[in-house]
Amino acid sequence: MHLTPPDMICFALYSAAHAMQQAYKPLLDELGITYPQYLVLSVLWAQDDQTVGAIGRQVQLDSNTLTPLLKRLQTQGIVSRERDAQDERQVRIRLTEKGYALRYAARDIPGCILDRSGLTLADATALRDKVTALRDHLRDEGV
Repeated sequence: MHLTPPDMICFALYSAAHAMQQAYKPLLDELGITYPQYLVLSVLWAQDDQTVGAIGRQVQLDSNTLTPLLKRLQTQGIVSRERDAQDERQVRIRLTEKGYALRYAARDIPGCILDRSGLTLADATALRDKVTALRDHLRDEGV
């Protein structure tokens, strides 16, 4: 059996992810940050002062991708990057005052996206859990 993209779950997920990022774009443009930067900042807003590795695990980016993103956030004055005093191999990331202020400025974004999605909070949570389970199952199977 040959499926065309509209029939493939991979295409549905890919195109939904693209549409999700496009929905975030105008909201994040107002803040002067990108979608990947927003994800990293969300991690820091939940718990400030983390290592690059800890942040990377949460947003599922390796340090080669994450480091340039963090350097841009530092250049924008949103985060600081410093070597860990106990372990020089580790770089710690901390929010600046501007980074904390962005948290307040971004407070309505999740609600805007939920409204735009047309889903209830319960449906959005269930969908997230199903997609996460799919991702984890595919990774566990070595795909």
